[in-house]
Amino acid sequence: MQTKAVLFDLDGTLLDTAGDMGAAANHVIQSLGLPPLSDDVIRSTTSDGSYALLQAGIHAALIEQLGLEQLRRRMLDYYALNLCVHTRPYRGIPAVIDWLDNRQIPWGIVTNKPSALTLPLLATLPQFARCGVTVSADTLPRKKPHPDPLLYAAECLAVAPGHCLYIGDHQRDVEAGRAAGMATAVAAWGYIAADTALPQWQADHIIDSVQDFGRWLEDTFGTNC
Repeated sequence: MQTKAVLFDLDGTLLDTAGDMGAAANHVIQSLGLPPLSDDVIRSTTSDGSYALLQAGIHAALIEQLGLEQLRRRMLDYYALNLCVHTRPYRGIPAVIDWLDNRQIPWGIVTNKPSALTLPLLATLPQFARCGVTVSADTLPRKKPHPDPLLYAAECLAVAPGHCLYIGDHQRDVEAGRAAGMATAVAAWGYIAADTALPQWQADHIIDSVQDFGRWLEDTFGTNC
């Protein structure tokens, strides 16, 4: 079916947030006298969220002793105060957003980041001011990989799910998009381990770079927008 709207994941797709997410995780990890996570571990784990980052650096017995939820709260409290120190849109993303806006193509964001972090972060980035809908982890009772957030986003944009493309850098993004009846694409420039077998995710498209995505949009939408 013809694509009429684009929905994006946030971390690892639109924004490179690994520096700030990793710093927040390491703030907690190092406070326990443990070595910090390496940049490679941070980049390959960020899309799995705060729990995964903490579990990558703190051994299970200590997590059980201190409580994973309490550790996560400490991490997110620090992160909330340092949301956009290192975070930037990936190179080429502002041009992609401008291209969509100039052609009045609806677009939105569907993320598993809590709204208390998502909305203040986006507010610091004026290029996202014209986002048509933002769906966070707690906007609805269920989050990705359940399709509800994507179906809700499509409804808000007044575009049928079958006319939407969802692009993200995690397998759950593809699973959610497929379950919602949308076309799906993998943002291969995101937080994906080098040995990941991307074809096994069964996305409709695997896109290597933001620049390739821009070309894909031009080929898909053409000049008749």
